[in-house]
Amino acid sequence: MSVPDLRGRVCLVAGASRGVGRGIARGLGEAGATVIVTARSSETGARTEMRPEAVEDTAREVDAAGGQGHHYLCDHTSERAVDELIRWTLRRFGRIDVAVSSVWGGNEGFDGTRYPDGTGWGTPFWRRSAEPFGRFLEGGPYAALLLARAVAPAMVSAKGGLIALVSFDTQDGYLGDVFYDLAKAATNRLALAFAEELQPHGVTALGLSPGYVRTERVRDLGQEERATESPLYAGRALAALAADPSVAERAGQILHAGDLAQVYGFTDADGARPPRFRVGQQD
Repeated sequence: MSVPDLRGRVCLVAGASRGVGRGIARGLGEAGATVIVTARSSETGARTEMRPEAVEDTAREVDAAGGQGHHYLCDHTSERAVDELIRWTLRRFGRIDVAVSSVWGGNEGFDGTRYPDGTGWGTPFWRRSAEPFGRFLEGGPYAALLLARAVAPAMVSAKGGLIALVSFDTQDGYLGDVFYDLAKAATNRLALAFAEELQPHGVTALGLSPGYVRTERVRDLGQEERATESPLYAGRALAALAADPSVAERAGQILHAGDLAQVYGFTDADGARPPRFRVGQQD
C-alpha cells in the first residue's frame, strides 16, 4: 500500500481525543502531516464522561505514526473558543491546509440501549421529549459549522484547502433514531452548502462517511464483533483525499471510506479492505 505524502501540510482535526477523530489524526500522521488535534478531554483536566482517552494521547500517536502532533484543548460548541483555536493555529503554523470536523456529542451518556433520559434508541418521536435534540445538533452539525466558518477565511485567502465533515450517509435509508438521523442529515447538508459557497474560491468541502467503526465506545459496549472497520480506515481515506490533486471533483459529496479504499488502494489497519457500509448491515 502506497502512503500519501502530506509532508509540509498543516491539518487540524477537531474531536480527536478518541474514535474516528483519533483515527483520522493517525492517518494524516502516517502521511507525514503536521496535525493539530483538538478536544475537550485532557490528561491534565476534565475528560468527557470520565473516559480515559485524552487529546495528548492522540498527539503522541501522530508522532509515532510519522507526523508531527500538536494538541489544543477546545470546546467546539463555543464560537469564541473555535475562533481562538484558528487564530492560534494560524499564528503558529501560518496556514491550515486541511480542517476536519469529527466532533460528535450526541451519544454522550448512551449505554448502547438507552440515552441519559431513559429513552431507548429508536423510540418513536411522539413518545419522547424533543428537548435532547438540541444536544445532537450542538454536538454535530453546529460544531461543524463553527469550525468551517472560522477556518474558511484563511482558506479563501489562500485560494485552497480542504474541509471535511465526518458524518454518516443518509441516502441509503433511515438510520433508526430520529435525533441521530436528523443530526447526520444536517451535517451532510452542510457539506453540500459549504461546497457550493467555497468552490468558486478554490476551497473544497465534502463529507466522509465511515462504517460501523471499532471505537473505544463500541468496544466498551461489547459491540466490537459487530464493527466493520477500525478508526484508521477513515484516517487513511482522509489522507488519500487530502493528497489527491483532483479532490475538488468530489466537492459536496458524502464519500464512503469503503468506496474510497477501492479507488485509492489503501487498507484498514489489519490489511483488509472492508466494502462500503450500508444501513442495516450490522443487524
